[in-house]
Formats: sequence, C-alpha cells, structure tokens
Amino acid sequence: GVVLVSYFNMAAGSCVVPRNFRLLEELEDGQKGGGDGTISWGLVDGEDMSMTLWNGMIFGPPRSAFEGRIYSLKIECGDRYPDICPNVQFITRINMTGVNSSNGVVEKRISPILSNWQRSYTIKTVLSELKRCMSAKENARLPQPPEGSTY
Repeated sequence: GVVLVSYFNMAAGSCVVPRNFRLLEELEDGQKGGGDGTISWGLVDGEDMSMTLWNGMIFGPPRSAFEGRIYSLKIECGDRYPDICPNVQFITRINMTGVNSSNGVVEKRISPILSNWQRSYTIKTVLSELKRCMSAKENARLPQPPEGSTY
C-alpha cells in the first residue's frame, strides 16, 4: 500500500505534504470533477501505485480556434513532483505557442506555468493555464491541424 507520512519543515515553519499524499488529493479532486467542466484529469492506470502517468483533457475554449475540440494530454509526475514540474504532452495535435509542433511536448522553458513552477501548483493548475493560453491573443486565431489528428 501507500504510506502517508508528512514531515514538518522547521526552517520554513510549514508542513510539506509528501508526493503520494499530494497525488492522492489530486486524484480525488479529478474523480470528483474538480475542474470547471472544461478540464479533467485522472490516472492512466488506476492500479499504478506510483501515480506517475496521468491523462488530461481540455475542451477548447469558446471564441477561439480551439472551440468545439477536445484535447487529450499525457502528464508524467516524476519522483520529484511536486517540487519539480510534471512533463506535459498533447496527444491531440495542436498549434500553440510553447507546444512543440513535431511531438506535442509542452516546452518547459516557454510555458509560463512550467517555467515558473511552484510546489503549490497541481495538474489542475497546469490544465487550467493551458486552456487560458488557448484564449490568449497570440494563440486564439492560429490555424489548427485537422480535427482528431494526433502525435
């Protein structure tokens, strides 16, 4: 099973929630539909005790080139998550600033949410921010690959 242990950081005077406990909270939030209905997330394999590989989904925002489309993503929370950001990759083809056009990887140094990562951020934060970026001026009118195409 999963051992849940929390430890107290005396210097910072705050409780640091361990990776698995944090990911269990994120899983529960996703199962309860913790997004606003336009994003969702969950484990690729419910039996994965390491809680490393996740699926994400974003409904394209209205009044943008992404409207009416559903975008699937792969999210990998490594051993050092949430201290370091997850690896995020679009499975559905997308034309968007900060996303590698050949493989769908969200570029850590370009994506504001990943380049300015904070421990308090979650998978939900990442998906919400990517959805917000879809509506941003520089992305909202970009021509998109054929609907349903994948990397």
